[in-house]
Amino acid sequence: MALFKKSKRNKPIQASSLQEIQQITAEGKPVFIDFWQTNCGPCQTMDGLVNELADEYKDSLNVVKVNVANAPDVVSQFRIMSTPTFVLLNDSKNSLRPRWRHSGLVKKDQLSKLVEREGAVLASAN
Repeated sequence: MALFKKSKRNKPIQASSLQEIQQITAEGKPVFIDFWQTNCGPCQTMDGLVNELADEYKDSLNVVKVNVANAPDVVSQFRIMSTPTFVLLNDSKNSLRPRWRHSGLVKKDQLSKLVEREGAVLASAN
């Protein structure tokens, strides 16, 4: 008998092309994108927070991680100059025009308020 119920955590979507981002955006949910790279200390700091967002808002927000080394077309489209950079998309016309953008570290409560303002809702605890 297990003492703790194991629940499967929702993880961010890994994307490496502009076509993948467009398909994710077409679902109609807000899309939070984390542009990161392997040897980036601040990216590693933000990784856990981004994973928490994906799990906590799993039903109403698509959280996407883009490794800048593997997605030159996405990096070019969003004009990524540094990592981590975060972009929030929320457009019914499937536009890739960001509603919000930030480079560097961000507090979790700020991100939660931001995605909730765009329509994301905390998933119910099961």
